[in-house]
Amino acid sequence: MRIRIVDAFTDRPFAGNPAGVLLLDAFPSDDWLQNVALEVNHAETAFAHPLPEGGEADWALRWFTPATEVDMCGHATLATAHVLRSTDAADGPVRFATRSGVLTATAHDDGSITLDFPTAPLTEVAVDPAIGKALGAEPVAAVDTGRNVGDLLVELADEQAVHALRPDHKALVAHSERGIIATARAEDPTRGYDFVSRCFFPRVGIDEDPVTGSAHTALAPYWSQRLGRDELTGLQASPRSGRVRTALRGDRTLLTGSAVTVIEGELHA
Repeated sequence: MRIRIVDAFTDRPFAGNPAGVLLLDAFPSDDWLQNVALEVNHAETAFAHPLPEGGEADWALRWFTPATEVDMCGHATLATAHVLRSTDAADGPVRFATRSGVLTATAHDDGSITLDFPTAPLTEVAVDPAIGKALGAEPVAAVDTGRNVGDLLVELADEQAVHALRPDHKALVAHSERGIIATARAEDPTRGYDFVSRCFFPRVGIDEDPVTGSAHTALAPYWSQRLGRDELTGLQASPRSGRVRTALRGDRTLLTGSAVTVIEGELHA
């Protein structure tokens, strides 16, 4: 079967977030899916197969890190939609049946793709002093992002504090279900982004994720409330870096980005 590596939330190779993508006839065993994800060894590998016509979704979609299956993944969904479009396996909007409900991907003429995801419910929580110690920077606010995302979102004093983080990944494991989103307002919005973030997920085997679509379902409402606009652009400041355009639509968040296939080959296992 064909296997592809796609860089998501970028328009150039070797940037954004790489994801493995396999289009299947049906899902094999969970052990096989997990072993393939471990072999690919990127933050996520997406597995999809077509569903019968007439249902609420067109394709079934699952996501695995090298260590576990996850409930939601934005960049691997974008990568899968890119593969479906570039191989003519799907025409028009694609509805994916996932553990987070039906998620829709719509391709545009400029090559970008918009994902329709559930908006994360945000609950303000007290700042645990241990978080600052583990991150190496003191948060000014913290919110829980709910079950689907499963992260603790912490705001730092400024953009430079986010760029400078060198966290103790082992210490971060104790502080959320999945990981930590560190964010701050953009220092200079004329650079083309409104907020900056970095995401650390050592609990699921990813010390730092390059660009995290699911995190932006929490970042979008968080910063939309503070900046007074429903449409924003986020820069995820990992070493690979990438940008996510967000549009808040009540209980749904639209995430827009591009993707590039960088590797295509045969899987023989």
